[in-house]
Amino acid sequence: MYLTEDDITRLSDHLKVAVPDFERRYVYRTKNIRRLRVPRHAQCEFLESGGCSVHEAKPTQCRTFPYWPELLDSRRAWHKTGSWCPGIGQGELVNIESANAQAEVMRAAHPHLYK
Repeated sequence: MYLTEDDITRLSDHLKVAVPDFERRYVYRTKNIRRLRVPRHAQCEFLESGGCSVHEAKPTQCRTFPYWPELLDSRRAWHKTGSWCPGIGQGELVNIESANAQAEVMRAAHPHLYK
């Protein structure tokens, strides 16, 4: 999961941990990229059986899922993701403008992914 500086601040505030301590424990950095470390025991440190333990402060990439540019731009990718994502194809329809707005949030937050 990629992180913005705002994500790191929001998560550390939510967990009531100083930013440097949060980064030491949860963040992997390379040059301009920051991402959550992947624990050995799970896909995400904050994913629990009842859902996301940091839901109110979750990273941009999590908040915008499944409306990522690469999924909206490819029917195949959308359907493939829908095969395991319980929210795709369920509930109220989301208008395309709203979905595209979320994709733009993702693009703006992580331009290195969408050059």
